[in-house]
This record gives sequence, structure tokens and C-alpha cells, in this order.
Amino acid sequence: MRDAAFIYELCDYPLNRYQLNLNEVLFHNANGYIGVRYDFEEGYPERYDFTPSQYINGFYDYAKLPQAERLYGLAAEKQTILNIANTQTIKISFDGEEFNMFSGTVLENKLSLDMKRGTTLRKVKWRSASGKEIQLKVTRMASFYQLPLFIIDYEAELLNFSGPVVIESVHDGAVLNYTNPADPRIAGECIQYLTPISCEIKQGASYITSQTSKSGLEICSCVKHRLLNEHQYEFIVYNQKAVCRYDILAKAGENIRLIKYAVFCDSIRYPNCRQQAENEIEQALAVPLEYLYKKQADYLTDYWHNCMVEIQGDDSLNNAIHFNLYQLIQSVGKDQYSNIAPKGLSGDGYEGHYFWDSEMFIHPFFTITNPAISKTLIEYRYATLDMARKNAKIMGHKKGALYPWRTIMGSECSGFFPAGSAQYHINGDVAYSIIAYYLATKDIEFIQSTGAEIIFETARLWLDVGNFYNGQFHINGVTGPDEYTCIVNNNYYTNVLAQYHLTWAVKFYYLLEKNQGLSLLTEKIQLHSQEIEEFRRAAENMYLPYDENLKINPQDDSFLQKSLWDLESIPKDKYPLLLHYHPLHLYRHQICKQADTVMAHFILEDAQDEETMLNSFKYYEKITTHDSSLSTCIYSIMAARLGMHQLAYDYFRISARLDLDDVHNNTQDGIHAANMGGSYMAIVYGFGGFRLKEQGISFAPFLPDSWTAYSFIICFENSRILVQVEKNQCVFTLEYGQEKTISVYGKEYLLQDCLRIPR
Repeated sequence: MRDAAFIYELCDYPLNRYQLNLNEVLFHNANGYIGVRYDFEEGYPERYDFTPSQYINGFYDYAKLPQAERLYGLAAEKQTILNIANTQTIKISFDGEEFNMFSGTVLENKLSLDMKRGTTLRKVKWRSASGKEIQLKVTRMASFYQLPLFIIDYEAELLNFSGPVVIESVHDGAVLNYTNPADPRIAGECIQYLTPISCEIKQGASYITSQTSKSGLEICSCVKHRLLNEHQYEFIVYNQKAVCRYDILAKAGENIRLIKYAVFCDSIRYPNCRQQAENEIEQALAVPLEYLYKKQADYLTDYWHNCMVEIQGDDSLNNAIHFNLYQLIQSVGKDQYSNIAPKGLSGDGYEGHYFWDSEMFIHPFFTITNPAISKTLIEYRYATLDMARKNAKIMGHKKGALYPWRTIMGSECSGFFPAGSAQYHINGDVAYSIIAYYLATKDIEFIQSTGAEIIFETARLWLDVGNFYNGQFHINGVTGPDEYTCIVNNNYYTNVLAQYHLTWAVKFYYLLEKNQGLSLLTEKIQLHSQEIEEFRRAAENMYLPYDENLKINPQDDSFLQKSLWDLESIPKDKYPLLLHYHPLHLYRHQICKQADTVMAHFILEDAQDEETMLNSFKYYEKITTHDSSLSTCIYSIMAARLGMHQLAYDYFRISARLDLDDVHNNTQDGIHAANMGGSYMAIVYGFGGFRLKEQGISFAPFLPDSWTAYSFIICFENSRILVQVEKNQCVFTLEYGQEKTISVYGKEYLLQDCLRIPR
């Protein structure tokens, strides 16, 4: 793989608010535990009103969730991810002149992201008002090797002068979350969630311990410095802020190098976060910095080898897909206390809540490239299963579990239930991800210990929320993925996914019975064989809406009764519609925010015939706004599935570059992590025609006209398969593992070494 495909950079970019906000996201540093938006170390003029932001995945506080009418069961409290102590600030001045990008003259300016080394690099050449010239080189890294560790490697070279240099490195515990009352996707209230309770200096390190206002959690951040050619320093402590100051007499041509180590430890994961911070900083300082850089590169070498994707013939898209996959490994939680938020760890959008996005858009990537991560994500759902049981009771169900629409620690955070809590399909989404993990790994032991309990408890909800009518099983009063159509009867996506879920609940029951792994679980949750037969009966008689005239699956029972709304008539400045039209106005029209029935045809294509899926695709494409970032990738996959190759490519291009091109004009709030997973699926599941089913794995690749070739890797049952799609042939190589039976264009082959199949 070419190194250039793993570098994303901007040179001499404008210093306006829009670009700087965008850069904070595109060049942020994260490792699944901590995330740091890229703010200039020296800060910004006051008029920019920036909020330096750093996060810990799964670290939260509570806030009130006001309801105009406090009806029973509506969420009254939510969790929100917190902006933790700021460790980014480093100010440097030369003979009294402070370096600042908004004064003097910026001669050169570049930001680059190295996705193989796992670092960002900032290079600046600057001339002060008096003519002093300096060269800055700043390397940042959030360590995959030591998750609590964030490093700023700060180098300043004096080019044409000698004199006194002052460096002030700041560790600030007084922080607030970013808010935007004008956007419902961002928190609108300014609350002091995190309060510093101590700021201390010990053995040259600063420690700030802070406590949340309601959740009772604590976090300790620690900062320690190493300066090449040691100089005297002093600490100044005030207002819960520690400033480490160096006074240096430097010569022209001298390189001043300050390494700023910061670690973050929270009380969710560590019984004594203050002691753990001390342990972590000692661990980081016990090895040379180059060792940490090497461990970072080693981690990413393994990562890229397992999930390699390469496009030949389009450097822009090749770079974009690597950028997207890098953001996924930066964002995904690495333990049972966290998951992956829609914005990853790059912003406050959606307040760090976890959605169904994770299961349906991100799990599929990890499940076939790094299934251990999918396993960890499932363990998070298992850790919050008791909260899902409580949520089911709140929603009126006597037994079973219902996962919340939005959450961090397990309880519902959605204040708008029609487009939130009513999306019962999340139970099916969680089950779908567990089934896919099993199909990819055949890890029946994990199903026995963890997955089955989730499968059974969530399956119980379908029997309670649904009912038999005229011999068919109906599910009423729910919302599907399309948030512009709410509280409906028999949403097709929900019903067909519930059918799949219930069918697999029965299969797992009998699989585990054969493995003698069932009795303890059935006793624990009081599950009886009669209930399993009820699962079977509901699945076999599931009502799936179908219209004989249009020969499509209606999105729900009443969808086709509604008025059509010509998308061409809607002014461009009225998108996204959710910000400009009342929800009821949207609900009364045949208009979709995102793929709904079309997505159901992707994930469960065997439920319908080819004609129905094609007709449905053409029907819904005309009325879908793609206001959700989750939409274009699914339309790309289904266009590919249905033979509309150019359309599939057009949708893919939008999806792949959605954040790099800021297609939705809101990347400044954070990446669109689910779309990034979707852009991967558009290549592998779309162009590659890959499917993972009970029968095994299959492929039906095609090559977009503008590409010369593409390739990707699949991990399946402890074997790794390299797929290369070229102009006249497809090449399948078993890189390691046991021989596998694969299906290509509907024909079975035994892959033992290498297969070359004509296209």
C-alpha cells in the first residue's frame, strides 16, 4: 500500500473560523479511550470564542431533560459526554514577542495526518513584527499502546536571531462543554458538569482531579514535561490551573524541544484514578519517546493489514477511505465501558451518546476485519443489559429488555420519543450484530456466555409489543430508521428484522442445547421451551407490508396513503428539513430522511424477490432527502446489488468524502463515524458483493468504470482472504488459515491457496 494514501494534509489553509473548526475535527487525535480536538497550542484571539475540547469515551454526567408535559415514562434526565481538563495549551514568546498565527506573518503553514504512524504534524514558519523568524514543528499522538496517554512533541527553531525564549505550558481544569442552542443535534444548555477538587504539583508533574456534578464520577489528569537540554522551570498554580514556565536563553539555529506528556484516568475504569494517573505517567516516562512512536506504528501496521482496502485509479477516493477507516479505529471503544458515538471522540455532537449506528454501520466493518473489537462492543451491550431490562419495564413491558435509543451508561437519553424511544428496531439491530459476529467467527462459547442472554431478552420484547391479527403477527406503534415518519404500524424494516431476530433466537436455543450450555441461562432468565415456540410462531407468521399495485414493500401500513412532496420544489436552504419544518408536517408526507425499507433490503435481501427490491429502491430513491449521513452509503450498496453500477459509484463518492468535503456542513461538530463504516460497506458489500450468511460467505464483484482495480481483506473463521478485483478477473488469495468454501457469482469454489475467476 502506498504511503501517500495514508497521509492527509492541508497547506497554507485560511485562518477563518470555518476552516479552523473543521481542522479541529479532521486532525483530532484519539484512540478509543481519549479524544483531543486539534486546537492551536498557542490558542486563538478572543473573537473566535473557541472551546478547547478533550474527551474520555463513556465518561459522563447527568443533566435534566425538561419535558413540556411530564407524561409517565418520558426521560427526565440524560447523560452527556464531558469536556475534560485542557492539556493542549503551549505558549512561546521570543524576546517579549509572543508567537501567534494571527499576528506577524505566517510564511508557511501545514497540517498533516499520518495514518500509518498514528500522529498529526503541524509545521509553521513565522516572522514576528520585528522580523524574528522561527520554525515550529509539533507532533501529536493519542497512544494506542497506552490508552490514557496523549503526547505533544513541540519543537521550535530560531532561524535568524538569538535571545530569551519563554515557554508556558498550561494544564487547565476549568472547562465547559461546547453548546449550540440553535442546533438540536448539539447540547443547548451551558452547565458546569465537571468541577476541579484539587490541583497539586508532585515531582515535577501537575495533577488535577475533578468530580462530576451528579454522576459521582472522578477524573484525574496528569501532565509532565521533558525539555531537551534541561532548563530550570517553575510552576504557577491558580484557579485550578497549573502553568509550567521555562526561561531559556537560545541561540540562532538552536532547536528547542519540549515533550508534553498527559494522561487521563477515570473512576469508571480505575478504583483510584489519582493513583492510576501517577502509575500511567511513570509508565510513559520509563521508555524513550521513540519507543512509544514505534509501538504506535506497530499497532497500526497490524490494523491496516487486517482491514486493508486499496483503490487503484482514484487517489482521492483511496485517500478518503483510509481516512475513514483511521477515524473508526480512533473512535471505537476498547473496553466494555464504552462503545462508539456518532461523532467518535472528535466533538460534542449528539452529546457523546451511543445509537444503533454502531451495530448496523460500524460492527460490520470490525466483524470481518477485527472481530475482537466487535466482541468488545457486544460486551458493552451486555454490561448495560440490566438497564435495558429497566427500560423495558418503564415502557410497559413485563419482561425482557429494550435497549434505549440514545445512551451512554444504559438509560434512555432521548427527550423526543416519537423519533427516539419508539425506534424499537434497536433491539433487532443489537441482535443482528451478535448474529453477524457468530456467523463470522463461529464463537459459540461467546454466544453461550454473553450473546444468547441478549438475544433472548430482547426477543421477548417482540412478543409483547406485537400481536397476532387475522393469523399474522403485527408490530404497531413504532418508528423505523426514517425519522421523518414516526409512530407507525408495521414498519417493514422493524418487522423483517424482528422476524430474523426471532428466527435466530430459536436457532441459538437449539444450538446451545446441543452444546449443553443452556440450562444455567434458562434458569437465570426463566426461559422455557414454550416461549421459544412462541418466538418461532411469531417469526413464521410475521406480517411484511406489500403493495400489489406498485409491487413494493411499503415503509409501513399508512405510508402510501400520504401526500407526495416534490423534493425539487423544496428550497436548498431548507435542508436538512428537520431544522425548518415542524415534525408533524414531515410525518404527513411521503418523504424519507434516510434509507429505511431500502436498508432492510440490504441487510435481509433474502426476505424479498429481486423485482420487489428493485421497485422499492426506485420508489424510495425519489422521496429520500439523505438528510441523514447514514443514507447515501446504503443507497450505494443497494444500487450495486441491483446492477445500477454508475449510481452506486455516485452515491459512494458522496459517502466516502462526506467529512473531507463537509457535505452536510456540520463536520465541525465531529466526524460522521457511522457513514465512515458505511463507506467501507459500500466497497466491500456493494462493489465487492460480499455477503455473510448462515450458508457461508459469497462475493459478486464489479469494477467501477473509473477504477483500474481495487482490493480488500476479509477475516472469516480465523482465516484471512485477500480479494483483488481487476479488469478481467477476480483473484481470491487465502493469506492464512484453513481452506474455505466461498461462493463467487453464485458458484461455489474451494479456496485452498489462490483462485482466479474471470469477470
